[in-house]
Amino acid sequence: MSVTKEQVLEALKAVSLPGGDPVTRDLVRALAAESGVVRFILEGAPESELTAMRPALEAAVRALPGVETVTVMIPAGPPKGMGSGPQIGGHPKPQPAGPQPVPGVRHIIAVGSGKGGVGKSTVSSNLAVALAREGKRVGLLDADIYGPSQPRMMGTYQRPASPDGHTILPLRAHGVTLMSIGLMLKEDEAVIWRGPMLMGALQQMLGQVRWDEYGPLDVLIIDLPPGTGDIQLSLCQKTQLDGAIIVSTPQDVALLDAKKALDMFRRLGTPIMGLIENMSTYVCPNCGHEEHLFGHGGVEAEAARLGLPYLGALPLALDVRVAGDAGNPIATTDSPAAEPYRKIAQELIAVRVV
Repeated sequence: MSVTKEQVLEALKAVSLPGGDPVTRDLVRALAAESGVVRFILEGAPESELTAMRPALEAAVRALPGVETVTVMIPAGPPKGMGSGPQIGGHPKPQPAGPQPVPGVRHIIAVGSGKGGVGKSTVSSNLAVALAREGKRVGLLDADIYGPSQPRMMGTYQRPASPDGHTILPLRAHGVTLMSIGLMLKEDEAVIWRGPMLMGALQQMLGQVRWDEYGPLDVLIIDLPPGTGDIQLSLCQKTQLDGAIIVSTPQDVALLDAKKALDMFRRLGTPIMGLIENMSTYVCPNCGHEEHLFGHGGVEAEAARLGLPYLGALPLALDVRVAGDAGNPIATTDSPAAEPYRKIAQELIAVRVV
């Protein structure tokens, strides 16, 4: 007999804690119970307090009949004091003409979009994790200089070290080798740079990072900023890309900008590996009703019109958002919300893209 969410909530209410039970205090978020697998987020209190109560809550849920696995996630916050290490920024240095390979990296895939807010960074982090879970050695470069989000989504904030003041040692999270300018800054610190500084930072993160620190990479996923600006132009002209994946939501206004991104990559000679429709559908967790909040099928139709691969549709799901905010991408789990990312990763592997 499978456990229900109501049974889990009752078990959590029965746990006596200073200040009251976690359900009454509204500390339990995104609770899911399916086929013996229970998972939820603890948030809304200091991290030390949440960490202290987690063992008792896990034990209470694990004691319920039918429970096989319990996962309790606590959103991580950045540590105080970022420490010292290599500095990022400055004008780009001269390099050989034409696109160059990145040492220690076999394939490079850029994930782009024509506009912000379509979930490109969420797709990048989950795709990287999904590929790693399929046995690939994966790197993730957060190239969104003005709005780096991968440290939060991947749950790591340690400042990268440098053995010689020049080489940058990337971090490791969820089986993925990670680098982001967000790791060099305080979380609320703005980057106020002109184009040359952006291109210099990108050059450093590609050329000075020891991407093979944990072994040569099969693929490096580059999470691009939205739009068609300096970063995209510099990347396509200076780096040997295997191709780009375009993420868009189904509505017309997002597709208009996605078409501009497609045109940019075409002009720069970068192959399009496929299109992904994000936020394609929403299923109510309470009643199961499915709704297409942003329309449906627009990206697939555009891919067919252009003769480009359609990699699939991703749902608009609370679990995905909460997992990303907690620093544990949904692709790290075996939940239904992780399945679309796993299928896209498997398709990329099947067609020998990675």
